[in-house]
Amino acid sequence: MSKLPLLGLPPYASTQERVWRLFFYIFCGLVLLFLISPILIVIPISFNDSKFLSFPRDVWSLRWYEDFFFNDRWTTAVKNSVIIAFFSTILSTTLGTIAALGLSRPNIPFRAAIMAVLISPMIVPVVITAAALYFFYANPLMLPGESNIILNNTYVGVILAHTLLATPFVVITVTATLTGFDQSMIRAGASLGAPPTLVFRKVILPLISPGVISGALFAFVTSWDEVVVVLFVGGTEQRTLPRQMFSGIREMISPTITAAATVLITIAVLMLVTVELLRRRSERLRGLR
Repeated sequence: MSKLPLLGLPPYASTQERVWRLFFYIFCGLVLLFLISPILIVIPISFNDSKFLSFPRDVWSLRWYEDFFFNDRWTTAVKNSVIIAFFSTILSTTLGTIAALGLSRPNIPFRAAIMAVLISPMIVPVVITAAALYFFYANPLMLPGESNIILNNTYVGVILAHTLLATPFVVITVTATLTGFDQSMIRAGASLGAPPTLVFRKVILPLISPGVISGALFAFVTSWDEVVVVLFVGGTEQRTLPRQMFSGIREMISPTITAAATVLITIAVLMLVTVELLRRRSERLRGLR
């Protein structure tokens, strides 16, 4: 046991401490394997040539990836998901960052109540939110000088709905970043004659950028994976990738779903790696400054 330097224990650790640490690592590894095994099992199934969902045996094929990348239904669904997720991420990141900056002020009244309202879309079941949005969108919006606007079955309606669901994640991540933020830096910038916009761009934003990027990632993933809201407020033209996968399961179980799932897993991993690299780069830059 004394020759196990990888356990993260000092050389003078007792045998019992090393055994418990080894047991802890093994237990954590088993829990991680339990969590990711249902995800990893999709990857080999996606390379199957059979029309049924089964492990590949003798024949490995890219047949279902070809159907995913060259079928108009799937490519349109991917395009819709990218468009909706992109604009909802921009809106939710902007609104969530502004809300977090406001809540970080020391003298803001009813802070707990406002925070509870902002994160309520995370607590309320998605199906209730989707049903409420459906009935809300069904009523036409009366705009001066314009005709009545109904948001059901429109891209704007789906984007606003996804923004509603994604904003709480941005609020939480940016608020956590602002927990240790020194408010005196804002006053210092103002005392030097910098306007609020310049203080935000040069002082606040570089320091909270890891939280903003993390919130944007959560917002993008929330919009990218959402299917319940799209079923309620989206139309045939707003068919996103999760809705296409859901329809494929209901109408006919197509192995193309496994190829789509593998692509989604790859995108999620790449996004997480990118965010981690950006976070480390931000920490290095702040250390240099």
